[in-house]
Parts: sequence; C-alpha cells; structure tokens
Amino acid sequence: MHVIVGGLGIALAAIAIADAIQTVIVARHARKLPAITRLFYRLTWPPFVACAWFIPSGWRRHKYLGIYGPVSLLLLLGLWAVSLIVAFAMLQWALGLQRDGIPRGFSGDVYFSAASFFTLGAGEPGNSASRYLMVLEAGFGYSFLGLVIGYLPVLYQSFSEREVRILMLDARAGTPPTALQFVLRRGGDPAKLEKRLAEWEEWALDLLQEHLSYPMLAFYRSQHANQSWLAALTTVVDVSALAMLGAGGDLQRQARFTFAAARHALVHTASIFDTRPAAGMGERLCAADFSRLCDIVSGTQTPLQAERISQVELSRLRSMYEPAAIDLGSYFCMELPPWIPAEQAAENWQISSWDF
Repeated sequence: MHVIVGGLGIALAAIAIADAIQTVIVARHARKLPAITRLFYRLTWPPFVACAWFIPSGWRRHKYLGIYGPVSLLLLLGLWAVSLIVAFAMLQWALGLQRDGIPRGFSGDVYFSAASFFTLGAGEPGNSASRYLMVLEAGFGYSFLGLVIGYLPVLYQSFSEREVRILMLDARAGTPPTALQFVLRRGGDPAKLEKRLAEWEEWALDLLQEHLSYPMLAFYRSQHANQSWLAALTTVVDVSALAMLGAGGDLQRQARFTFAAARHALVHTASIFDTRPAAGMGERLCAADFSRLCDIVSGTQTPLQAERISQVELSRLRSMYEPAAIDLGSYFCMELPPWIPAEQAAENWQISSWDF
C-alpha cells in the first residue's frame, strides 16, 4: 500500500510540475491545455458564466466577467501548490513520517508538507528519508513559487500590449469595430490600407503566440464592454477578406497574408479551448447588408472596387473563420462585431467616463 501511495505521489507531483511549466513558463504551442489547467477551466468557467446572466446590466456583467481572468490565474497558482503539497504528503506517508517518534497520520503529513513547502518549519522528522524529503520540498517550493510568480509581469506586459492595439481601433474602425469603417477611414490610397493590414498581421500572430502560450490571457477582458480581442481579430479578418476580393496588386497580396494570420489565430485559439459550434447564432452578413456594404464602398473613395466583391466568394472566405469566431464568442461571452456600424453609434472616445 505504501508503495502504491508513493507512486501516486510521484505521479501527482510530476503532473503538477509539468502543468505549471507548460501553462506559464514554457512559451510553446500545445494542442490542448495541460491536464490540471484544462480541468480547472472546465469546472470553474461554466458556472461562473451562468451566474453572469443573473446580472441585468451589460457593463456590470462585463465587469463581473472581467474578474475571472486574473482570479483564475491566482487560483491556478493555488491549485498547483496544493497538488504539490498533497503529492509530497503522500510521499511522506509512504516513507512512514514520524515526529517525536509518533506517526501523525495522513492529515498530519499534509500539514507537515504544507509547512515544508512554504518553509514555515514544523519540526524535524524522526526518520532520515523524511528529513531529506523535507529539505527537497522546502527548496522546491521556494523555487517553484518564485519562478511562477516571477512570470506575472510577463503576462501583464502581454495583456497591456494587446489592449493598446485594441484601443487603436476605437478611432480607426469605430466602436465596436467594423470592417466597413476600417476600410472607409483608410482613405483612397491602397498603400495606407496595405500598411495597416501588415501591422495587424503582426498583431494577429502575436495574439496567437500569447494565447497559445498563456491561455489565461484569453479570459482577460478589455476595459470597455464594446471592445475585445475577439472583436478586433474578427474585424481584421473581415477586412482582409474584403481586400482579397475587392483589391489588386500589393494590397491584395498583403490581404492574403493578414487573412491567413488572423484565421490561424482564430482557429487555433478555438481548438486549444476545445469550443463547440453554438446553435442559434444569427447571420453576420445577410444579403441586404451585403448589398448595402457594396453600395457604400462604391459610393466612397476607397482602395476597393465593389464590383469585384462577390457574395459567393465572400461567403466562402467567411466559412473559413466565422464558425471559429462564433464558437469563441459563445464560449467567452464576447459579442462579434458587425460588418456595418449601427446608425448614430457613439464611439468610446466621444463619451465621457461618467457616461459609460
């Protein structure tokens, strides 16, 4: 029995260490979230979202949902620490930990393990194997917590850089951002739109790297309820799809690059959170809105030619990324941006802080 419990303790410690390193420290692509992290989000996010629908006010609901991202990171740190404490307690029990010559039982072993992990000091074990294990846990706990917590500034910096680009869309594409406003506000020079698409190609790839390396950042919400990383990313791929069909030359070529990068970010973020298609989602661009969009583009000086934009081809491009965007919007409770802005919609920069 002691051998089995000791083996389980080693396995639990290995899983917790690998989970923490893969989630926070090692910035690399993974097909799915690590085991403990995945289980944590599956058990905590759905009930958290369910409670949000009891909040009637939109901005209060957004504020409530915004708590989850940073709190989930703190809870994950606690969950990894508890897993390691329990794992070392199982090892101590398997080694027959004794204090003052008396076995204290598993509950006493857990307390002793916690005191060693946080270097509090809870006395010296009577057997040599337990002493060495206590020293190992104390050093490991100090190093583990320091290393993981030391990465918090990296996460904050990634979040801050992401939000700066999202806030830029307020004046450049409206609030919420729309593909039509993004195109109209670039003017008639195709080089300007090409430059912007190149910049957003880099942002989309940065977003992909950040969310795959640090998945908890996807739960961090923007400061305003009508803005989000998902809305910004969807707008970018919408604009790229339009430019692929309605432009030519270097602008069309850059639009293909940006489309590929933004679609990559959408699809792989959806896959890592294992989202499922949401039922009952409405059409983002119906036939009437498509005709209206083409009329506005043809009647305004833009780098796009409305007559080259085919509804069939645009629908084909949309089918390559909209299902993933809809899934992510349903999972994270984020609204997708429209293609055409609402009439007389006030933008965030036009509103005073006390008007929100």
